[in-house]
Amino acid sequence: MSYDALVISAHPDDAESQMGGTLAKLSDQGLRILLVDLTDGEPTEFAEPGVRARQADEAARILGVERLTLGLQDRFLADTMSARLQLARLIREHHPRQVYGTGEACVHPDHAAMVGLTRAAVFLARLGQWERVRGGELLAEQEPWIVERLFFPHCKMEPPWSEFAFAVDVSDVYERKRRALAAYQSIFRVKDDSLLALYEAEDHYYGRMLGVGYAEIYRSAAPLLVDTPGVFRPAPHG
Repeated sequence: MSYDALVISAHPDDAESQMGGTLAKLSDQGLRILLVDLTDGEPTEFAEPGVRARQADEAARILGVERLTLGLQDRFLADTMSARLQLARLIREHHPRQVYGTGEACVHPDHAAMVGLTRAAVFLARLGQWERVRGGELLAEQEPWIVERLFFPHCKMEPPWSEFAFAVDVSDVYERKRRALAAYQSIFRVKDDSLLALYEAEDHYYGRMLGVGYAEIYRSAAPLLVDTPGVFRPAPHG
């Protein structure tokens, strides 16, 4: 089954916190989005095993996207060849035009593994001749797939970025992002939760910088190319 975009994250709630507003907008445009959680995020602080998975499904429903879990172990996530090949296989299976990973991170070790892991999987997915490579059996029977764009949203646990490639105005859909994150009562204290307040403050900060209510920021694996500079919206300071 083909998807317009794959969003690859370490845990359920990562995609929602980093780019939940963007996901809602893409879904509203009729695009098919698949969230790939590398782990199930267990154990959680406020619930028994299995609760977070049900909450993740509800968050995906709110945003209008689909999701699956790769089944790797939370807290032990590493950029291994096995994980690279599993992700490359998913990319070749689902034919996304765009892939979203996690921006540079160092606070959470699972997040820190994500940048190299995602970049490698996107590269390996485009290579052929895996039947001639020892250990390449997982990709040997699939056709190569070239991803058009690889983007990295900012990880909310990390210090703010002073430089980024572009931002998405998510003001009109921000209430849906709030509701998606509020579904995760296994990890957030929805009322007066300090992390949720921090996440929203960041989106509001970048929004105000750009003259809108809320914005989610991204870096790009390659320079951005447009047909005309006229695609850019006005900014407060030019």
